[in-house]
Amino acid sequence: MSYRALRIDVAAADVEAWSDALLAVGALAVDVGDAHGGGVDETALYAEPTEPAEAFWPTTRLVALFDDRADVDVALRRAAMIVEHPAPAHESFVVREQDWVRAAQAQLAPIRIDDGVWIVPSWHEPPDATALNLTIDPGRAFGTGSHPTTRLCLGWLRANVRSGDRVLDYGCGSGILAIAAARFGAARVVGTDVDPAALATSRDNARINGVAGSFVAPAALRDEKFDIVVANILTNALLILAPLLAPRVRDRGRIALAGILDAQAVEVTAMYGRWFAMSTWRSDEGWSLLAGERVA
Repeated sequence: MSYRALRIDVAAADVEAWSDALLAVGALAVDVGDAHGGGVDETALYAEPTEPAEAFWPTTRLVALFDDRADVDVALRRAAMIVEHPAPAHESFVVREQDWVRAAQAQLAPIRIDDGVWIVPSWHEPPDATALNLTIDPGRAFGTGSHPTTRLCLGWLRANVRSGDRVLDYGCGSGILAIAAARFGAARVVGTDVDPAALATSRDNARINGVAGSFVAPAALRDEKFDIVVANILTNALLILAPLLAPRVRDRGRIALAGILDAQAVEVTAMYGRWFAMSTWRSDEGWSLLAGERVA
């Protein structure tokens, strides 16, 4: 079986209207992306849950998927009547049926984090069998090593975890940071997340990687202090959680915070500076990792 795809570029303000109209005239699905994605004019969009943000790219590309028997030219004209705009320039092409799972897996290659450290999906052979290879598959929770914030945290943990450390991964997602900390030498790792699916995924990933970790909801955390607390979430959440995270770090212990845009680093540094000697450890693609030592 094959499908017929229709590709158009529209202004950000018109994305929802065009998407709804295309679905109304028979599209099976509509993909939304940056018309300049992958080029020098690509526009990055970021958003905090409580802050307004641009919903779409200035020039947004819509790709509508139709049944292979559909007349996409007729469909476009009908959609244009619904939105009351002239039909934009368009392209149509055939999308062949394929094993979509295998196709997706083929695009997800092992990720090099640092010298001798790789994130390897389970369907790939490790590029370097002598390296520290973490087996993490894309799934129900954030954290596969592909995002700059995850890479930053992994790099920081590799540089800072000492043998015997106790590590708390707050907002553990896939469990990748807690698992990595254990593989880097931590004696005890604990992960916590408000999402039950994330906790289940973390437990599965820990088992696959041969790591003994505890993954629990925040309410189930024991009254315990850690040598390291790492939190890869978002700035607004980090600001709110500061009074809860700081007491989890022992005196002279360390904290690492990610999910912070470079422009937000000053605000987060000021908040956590009440308890820690904070600084920016490293930045990657517009994201910063802040780290600090708990002041006695």
